[in-house]
Parts: sequence; C-alpha cells; structure tokens
Amino acid sequence: MTRSAPPALVLASGSTGRLKVLRSAGYDPEVVVSGVDETCDDAPDTAALVGILAERKAAAVASVRPQALVLGCDSMLDLDGEALGKPASAEQATTLWQRLSGREGTLYTGHCLIDGATARTTQAVAATVVRFSTPTPREIAAYVRSGEPLVVAGGFAIDGLGGSFVESIDGDPSNVIGLSLPLLRRLLAGLGIAVTDLWRDQAG
Repeated sequence: MTRSAPPALVLASGSTGRLKVLRSAGYDPEVVVSGVDETCDDAPDTAALVGILAERKAAAVASVRPQALVLGCDSMLDLDGEALGKPASAEQATTLWQRLSGREGTLYTGHCLIDGATARTTQAVAATVVRFSTPTPREIAAYVRSGEPLVVAGGFAIDGLGGSFVESIDGDPSNVIGLSLPLLRRLLAGLGIAVTDLWRDQAG
C-alpha cells in the first residue's frame, strides 16, 4: 500500500518512560491512555501475559482512533516464574528489593502495533535479562522513599535512580525502560512502514 503521508503514531500508554524513549528516538507520538483492565489470570507465563495486555491496550485505543497507527505495550519483570508489575505500596517495594538483591530477572515487554488504515496488526514480545546489585538496607529504604519503585514495572528503572542498583543487562536497554526500539522497527517493517518515515523531521 502506498501512503500519501506517514500515519499518525498513537502511544496507548501513559508511561513517561515509553514516551521518553520514543521522543528521544525521533518519534512524536500522541498519547491516549487505554484505561483497560490489566488483570489476566489465564496467561501461562509472563511473556504471554504482557503480550495479552499489550494487545488489549492497543485494541482499546484503536477503537477510538481507527485511522491511526496505535502502539500498545506492557512490561513486567519475571523473577522465579512470577510476573512482577508495579509494587502497590512502599512495603511491597521494600520486600521486592530484598528479593531482587544479588539476583537476576527477565524484563518482558509486549508490543502490539495496529495500523488502522490497513486493518493489519503485528505483535511480539521483547526480553532483557537484568542483573541486580546488592544495595544496603539503607539504600533500599532511600530508594523506596524516592517513590520511583512504585511507578515502574518490577520496582526499578535503569534510566533513573534505580540505575545505580543494576549491575548489567543482556539485551535491549530501551526494552527495560518500556519499549524495544529495535523490535518496534521490525514491527513497523512488517506493516510496510519505514521507521524513518515516522521521525519527526520526516513527518514535518
């Protein structure tokens, strides 16, 4: 399909991390928060769970922006086979960091891209292994007080204060922040869209 103009990119997420990643990479997306129910009890594992939720978010926003290119994402940290989203309280964040100390987990992000103009959908899940350092009890307490662990999947952010407590990663660093830029490029290509066509200087 030949397009007369690049499609409008809509991010179906209120994540500041995802928006920052996209803007830093040259995109200028509109943000429309899906508001969907993020509970799912029948997913067999963390990778499947984030894939289901990413598709759910993208579909909800695509229904109100039918001509746009809608990107839905969902991230969770898998530790010992348990899917970990945002801690619900400071107490949960403290307990989580006591578990993470000196361990490694896998950060999964589901991506779902819906092209309303062609009614085509493509999706995939990115995985990045994260190795955590061993923060002291005082460091954990200070980090939890900062509030950052309460607003990010897995209770940490490598692009924020939590970066001091991540020893290394295997995989795409942008995925840990909220979405995988290399995977997004491949998904766009699958829909016949060049990533460069969505860069803000190209669209303008």
